[in-house]
Amino acid sequence: MARGQVSEARSRLLETATRLFYTEGIHSVGIDRIVAEAKVTRATLYRHFPGKEDLVIAYLQAVHRLDREQVGKVLDSGRPAADILRAIAESIADGIRSAGFRGCAFLNAVAEYPDPDHPVHKAVLAHRAWFLRTITDLLAHVGDTPPELAGRHFVMLRDGAMAEGCLSDPAEVCETFLRGVDGILQHRSTSGSGTKTA
Repeated sequence: MARGQVSEARSRLLETATRLFYTEGIHSVGIDRIVAEAKVTRATLYRHFPGKEDLVIAYLQAVHRLDREQVGKVLDSGRPAADILRAIAESIADGIRSAGFRGCAFLNAVAEYPDPDHPVHKAVLAHRAWFLRTITDLLAHVGDTPPELAGRHFVMLRDGAMAEGCLSDPAEVCETFLRGVDGILQHRSTSGSGTKTA
């Protein structure tokens, strides 16, 4: 019973921190606010997260896991690589169009933690390395030219769409982003000797 209650308290803390960090920013949200809204004691928080930094990293890891699960479902679909990339792009566009969208959790976090040696900064870079690797590996199956430049291009389009999506009309941003991804795929399909299957 005690173990279940502890897990519930941790979940509540993480859910509360995730909501507040994403909507209001990390530095602007204090521990007292998180404790109050999660309805736990400070002692409970520190039992699960020794400091705020640990809670921030747990928040980013939770978002990372969610992203990996969403991408994993598409990867497991057995579709051709180009279709998987379009589905990933559509998922990103869906997020931008969603209510309460406030940009990329990772780009937002790294803006608050610019020191490359800081654990939060490193957590952001680890997520981005995974995403770039995933996209680049898929692009290797579309066309015959090296995929690295196209992978970086996709990620830059995604970053721009995530930043612009909370500043401009999300519909226009998503249309521009999805057309850009199509352009990458069409270029790769026609620049090599053909299209490989995934």
